[in-house]
Amino acid sequence: MRIFARTKSVIGRKVQYCHPPTSVHIVEQLLQDFKSGKKSHEDFWIKLGDKYVFIRYFALRDKNGEYIGTLEVTQDIAPIKAIEG
Repeated sequence: MRIFARTKSVIGRKVQYCHPPTSVHIVEQLLQDFKSGKKSHEDFWIKLGDKYVFIRYFALRDKNGEYIGTLEVTQDIAPIKAIEG
């Protein structure tokens, strides 16, 4: 199940264009941290309707460690949050 409906056409696009204007500044800072080597990944949590969305960003690097792009992975963790124990 897709959380954010996106087509294959987003592959290769700037990640900033895949986010609402209100969060672009966060994405810009994250990319700067990835490019500088300050960070290699970052995690975020948001509530979206009845979903709790866990979003992970990963810096992609070539064999020399140079930044070449960003991978975003999302997961609805509402079922996990519903577990009682």
